Amino acid sequence: MSGKPRLATVWLGGCSGCHMSFLDLDERLAELAGKVELAASPLSDYKEFPEADITLVEGAVANEEHLEQIKEIRRRTKILVSFGDCAVTGNVTAMRNTFGLQDVLNRSYQENAAIVVGVPSGNSVVPALLDRVRPVHEVVKVDYFLQGCPPSADEIYDLVADLISGRAPRTDGRKFG
Repeated sequence: MSGKPRLATVWLGGCSGCHMSFLDLDERLAELAGKVELAASPLSDYKEFPEADITLVEGAVANEEHLEQIKEIRRRTKILVSFGDCAVTGNVTAMRNTFGLQDVLNRSYQENAAIVVGVPSGNSVVPALLDRVRPVHEVVKVDYFLQGCPPSADEIYDLVADLISGRAPRTDGRKFG
């Protein structure tokens, strides 16, 4: 990586807890911010995912929009980190897999709706759900996994600090792999 590495964070199908844990870095967040260029985050407005040296992906691949997004992210990212249990295993987001897609849609949009307007279709503003929620590595190649629901701020810091310094992440009994 020449110059400051470009760091991105992305939030797919999950609860945002991993990003909250990232914010728990407190003063270490300012330290890391001085060492990277922020390429993208859930708070940035980009029409096309930018080139990034490192991208932390939180959440599972749950809908067609996520599917296209993660493929684009992989194409434009040198090091991809599956960040948190939803990204690593599908976790809570994948709980719907046991019920079947049509049952979930009917329950959500018809049985529990005060006013029934129908299940969203392909031309809806709601992205079409995939038949099954998938962890990130089932869709694209992942370079590192950081488990936890959410991973601790210390684990996030250690991994990101190692990656931006060009060191291989320390795996001394840790969850990186």
